Amino acid sequence: MADIIKQTKEQERAELHKSIWRIAEDLRGMVDGWDFKIYVLGTLFYRYISENIARYIDDLQVRAGVVEFCFANLDDNKAERVRQKCVDEKGYYIKPSELFCNVLATVDLDENLNTTLQSIFAGIEGSSKGSHSENNFKGLFNDLDTNSNKLGSTTPERCKYLAKLLQGIASIKFEYNGNSEIDAFGDAYEYLMAMYASGAGKSGGEYFTPQEVSELLARISIGDKTSIDNAYDPACGSAGLLLQIAKILKYRNVGHFFGQEKNITTYNLSRINMFLHGVEPDRFDFAHGDTLINPALAPKDPNKEYEVIVSNPPYSVKWAGDSNLELLDDERFKAAGVLAPKSKGDMAFVMHCLHWLAPHGKAAIVCFPGIMYRGGAEQKIRKYLIDNDRIEAIIQMPDNLFFGTSIATCIMVLSKGKCNDRRSRTLFIDASKFYVKSTNSNKLSDDSIADIYKLFADALDVPHIAKLIENSKIVEQDYNLSVSTYVEQEDMREVVDITALNAEIAGIVANVNRLRCSIDNIIAEIEGTTK
Repeated sequence: MADIIKQTKEQERAELHKSIWRIAEDLRGMVDGWDFKIYVLGTLFYRYISENIARYIDDLQVRAGVVEFCFANLDDNKAERVRQKCVDEKGYYIKPSELFCNVLATVDLDENLNTTLQSIFAGIEGSSKGSHSENNFKGLFNDLDTNSNKLGSTTPERCKYLAKLLQGIASIKFEYNGNSEIDAFGDAYEYLMAMYASGAGKSGGEYFTPQEVSELLARISIGDKTSIDNAYDPACGSAGLLLQIAKILKYRNVGHFFGQEKNITTYNLSRINMFLHGVEPDRFDFAHGDTLINPALAPKDPNKEYEVIVSNPPYSVKWAGDSNLELLDDERFKAAGVLAPKSKGDMAFVMHCLHWLAPHGKAAIVCFPGIMYRGGAEQKIRKYLIDNDRIEAIIQMPDNLFFGTSIATCIMVLSKGKCNDRRSRTLFIDASKFYVKSTNSNKLSDDSIADIYKLFADALDVPHIAKLIENSKIVEQDYNLSVSTYVEQEDMREVVDITALNAEIAGIVANVNRLRCSIDNIIAEIEGTTK
């Protein structure tokens, strides 16, 4: 019965996804692909926070005995008395007249819908000013430009397009369940992000990690913990990795989320994603900026370093490196005695994560494979990591997992406090065959994720798949961390019995010789008869 219920829910979910994507495609119009996502996702967010705050106030009144109360029908002036409570509890406030449902009701009559929406978004951001949630709302709607020429060259064209956008988002049917592990809005957001990233190729995939890869990273970094104080992603993209941690542990079992993102649009989307998954603004701090040059979320208390770190930083990203003399003395980097190359900042992210990692924590980082074997500064950083026993595992992943690249990436797992049976040793796992085909890409199945995690958790030697290597052996290999150096590939060639093969060849030669003799005899007879 449970399987039938699960299958039915999956079918319903698939149908919902189809309808969401169909609406998104119908709405795209003049605005193309990856750039258009902010309009669909931003409008979805506007609907969510409208319904969320209206439901919150209605529930308060019902508990107070006012059964027929409806915040959406309340006069704006009368509603002001609940403004402060909403800001204190929810982090923001929306006037009844500016709720999604009320704007929708007059959408075809509003000749200045573009400026109406711009004013509403400014009001929502402004409502949080001076509160604990100010940073999480500040500039949140900046990319949702309702006056953009992308929506039309004239005001009537823009208003018509925006009306269609609101009506399209309104037509999506969500069954709200406050106790749901993943609410419908959050699920819709993730689905749309995946579809936009897939269509956008490299430009989209740079800011989006497939959910199944996110789940693997989250499980590895969490281990057997049932709750954590905090989780951090230094290149958080749209916050998918952090939310995977929340889903695994349940949201209430993660004290606080931290993330930094360089791309301003993606930074805004990451905050929207947190809200759509029901994470209250006082439980996450996200910053905009370059983590390597201007890290904004350094742990203020040495005893409160990050317990779980997950990241899929940009591959081979250019950064200041040794052209910025201040970085040579940066506590994050100077321990290795060298900076990552200016043309390849991957190892800078590794050192950043390690420095901010708690003594009892773990960091799981997706890495470009070149950093595992290249010489120069990267080799010196690997030397520091191995000599100080900071790498717990290197996992070779299948190729073609990510949007926009077919490269077979690796996962580097960092730890400052290995358990006794792993000290001075590093686990290498070849998971390159742990995938299923999915259209034009590869994908980690639930079984693949479970199998890879078990290999990591158990740290057992499995022929051709996993091997726990003494760090002294890695030193002998000049600190090469390529999995193929330590995990022997299985020889899939057919085993040939040389003795049997030689006997077979000898038999063939004998048969050929007999045939030649027979032919010679026949020719001799013919020639004798002719004479």
